[in-house]
Amino acid sequence: MKRFSFAVAVAAMGLIAVPALAQDFSGNVKARQGQFRILAINLGILGGMAKGEMPYDAATAQAAADSIAAVSMINQGPLWPQGSDNMSMEGTRALPAIWENQADLGAKWAALGEAAKGLQAAAGTDAAAIGAALGAVGGTCKACHDAYRAPES
Repeated sequence: MKRFSFAVAVAAMGLIAVPALAQDFSGNVKARQGQFRILAINLGILGGMAKGEMPYDAATAQAAADSIAAVSMINQGPLWPQGSDNMSMEGTRALPAIWENQADLGAKWAALGEAAKGLQAAAGTDAAAIGAALGAVGGTCKACHDAYRAPES
């Protein structure tokens, strides 16, 4: 009888432990979405200046470009754990292809960093220079989104 009770207890603990093994990646997803929101806000500022929708201000432009460059330097590894894709959880548009092509994702993120350096160099110049540099940054964003981001549903 003691063996049976022990076996039942072990089995019950196993049933309780299984859900505990499931990992919650919602914080990782929120962190990566937050960095993309920071990029979007700062790109919006620079885009507004480049389009003449807001007056060009060298200090504001430089601060926005510096913020974009800073985000491009964030270590992406912890933000993209396996199982945090749109097929495994809600609240993300990250495609599973990310985890099949991590070297490509890393190269695309590095390209953003290089384009951000160009944007930093252009930001203090004038609105036209910002516009040209924004094209390079936007191209890196598009390359990654086309490959690794699901369309809005």
